[in-house]
Amino acid sequence: MAPDTVSLRYFLVLAQELNFTRAAARIGIAQPALSARMRRLERELGTALLIRNTRSVVLTAAGAALAESAPPALAALDRAWDTARSAAAGELGTLRIGYSVSTGAETVPALVDRLIRSSPGLEVGAVPMATPEISAAVADGRIDAGITRGEQPGRGVRRFLLRSSRIGVQLAQNHPLAEHPEIEIADAAAYPLRLPDRAANPVIHDQLTELFRDIRPHPRFHTPAVSFDMSQHDLRDGATLAPAGEAAATTQPAGLTWRPLRGAPRLTIHLVLPHEQSPLSHRIRAVAKTVAHELHWLRD
Repeated sequence: MAPDTVSLRYFLVLAQELNFTRAAARIGIAQPALSARMRRLERELGTALLIRNTRSVVLTAAGAALAESAPPALAALDRAWDTARSAAAGELGTLRIGYSVSTGAETVPALVDRLIRSSPGLEVGAVPMATPEISAAVADGRIDAGITRGEQPGRGVRRFLLRSSRIGVQLAQNHPLAEHPEIEIADAAAYPLRLPDRAANPVIHDQLTELFRDIRPHPRFHTPAVSFDMSQHDLRDGATLAPAGEAAATTQPAGLTWRPLRGAPRLTIHLVLPHEQSPLSHRIRAVAKTVAHELHWLRD
């Protein structure tokens, strides 16, 4: 049986000092306790490590060999302990995050960046996914975590509110409504409203259409043929508005701006984790809470 590492570390101090009094003082224990430790270590190894007399301590051949070979072995053991602790803290391994495209402009990059910087041993991969697929992918283990707009349905997962933001509209900078710091819902509804296909995110689609339910006459909704069209021609020409969350205010293409809708409810972004907790899920949850606090994602 291998000796305990505490006695081995004490032996290395004594091998350097070659004096029980100085070694005991350096370690911070009584000299008799150090002597007892060394006798027990020699019994465990079945050989003498030290030659003692009243004036000096000399290493035997076995003691000299142990003094030379033990430090790298202990260093390797320390690394093994550190690796085990890091794994237990969710700081090692591969973390797969699926996210809805609409969260990819700000939310996901901020979270992934913090995960990478705070856990160098963690390999983080993020991939865009169709929003309705994310909860199921987390539940069956295809991904370790998900970021979605809205509280998407699905079993076998836990959901945590990550971000809350005002609902507003994207519109051309020269649009007449852009002169107002806030826009009335009824005023926005007087223009055609561009919404993404409901299949892309039923929860958010229904929330946005519900916003205009009581407006008369009913607003005109249309869905572009290409989701997330970067050209945004229909907005640039001033004929169309696009309901969007507050994050759009910081990621506007040239020629467009964003204004909040007065009295509108808030859009939410959620972190989706497996129902069964693991070190990885604990880690991403802790980092997500820190980022949300620092960036004031839930300030209201």
